[in-house]
Amino acid sequence: MIYLTRVKKDLPQRGKGIRLAIYQGERPVGTPEAVQSNIEKLEEVSKQAKKYDAQLIIFPELYLTGYALSPDLVKQLAEEVNGPSLRKVSKIARDNDIAIIFPYPERDSSSGEVHYYDSIAFINSDGYLLQNYRKTHLFGQAEKDNFSSGYTEKGDKNLFPVVKVADFPVGILNCYEAEFPELSRILALKGARLVIIPTAADYYYTLSDGNRTQVPYPDVSKKLIPANAYFNKIFIAYSNRCGYETVGKNSWQYRGNSVICGPNGDLLLVARPEETLLVADIIPSDFGPTHPEGDYLKDRRPELYHGLISKNVAFGEGYAYPDKST
Repeated sequence: MIYLTRVKKDLPQRGKGIRLAIYQGERPVGTPEAVQSNIEKLEEVSKQAKKYDAQLIIFPELYLTGYALSPDLVKQLAEEVNGPSLRKVSKIARDNDIAIIFPYPERDSSSGEVHYYDSIAFINSDGYLLQNYRKTHLFGQAEKDNFSSGYTEKGDKNLFPVVKVADFPVGILNCYEAEFPELSRILALKGARLVIIPTAADYYYTLSDGNRTQVPYPDVSKKLIPANAYFNKIFIAYSNRCGYETVGKNSWQYRGNSVICGPNGDLLLVARPEETLLVADIIPSDFGPTHPEGDYLKDRRPELYHGLISKNVAFGEGYAYPDKST
């Protein structure tokens, strides 16, 4: 494993910052044995992160099972929020005194109907579940076949949550949601100073017929993540996979482009496509103003932004949204 660090001698002052770790790796997928192996790896890596005094560690999207799942595999491997894997991870967090971001496929039957979600459990260093966040913006047909979208009700208290770790405010998004600037802005306005984003972003994937996707998934870590961090004066931690996942004849090649970005838009740590542990101090006071007078949050005029939430947008002539011409 490669270790990338950007830390000071002492931990950040409580409430003024946090020491963050990201795990990036190639892991098994889609079997009960994979689940067990991934839990064991989570414990190993959490112990390594604690050697650097990390207070929070992030794992990639759907870490428990792997990302490359079919609807049948989701049904076989998904767990309730109080399931055995979350209990194990809670114990690991408590034993190692480290908060853990644990992405997993969730099964929920509380409404009387069974639904499946692409979820993230936010477990504190005492082993308590602070937040269970369900992905709201699903990417592509495969995710929509596998999962339901989270939080369809307005005003849901779990929608785009901000949770405190060591009294430091942390927001949560999931993969594709990094690419919607509205979501990072909402979290910044709710007080988040750090937004964590587990992801499973590939270069390409190959289908069972042997055909590879024609357009690679964009590397959002190079431009979009820094832009969102800069516009909102927040840190962003983007935790991706590396290597391959193969289920049947389908395979995914992941970018391994995990990054930690500062509020000035600079990339503080950048992983190569190899197994890596990134550890950085997240301290807003280390970064001064990014603009001589303007402030993108204070200078907002939300009374003018009603067009952002309109479902009927008037684009130019000949353009329809969504584009139904293809």
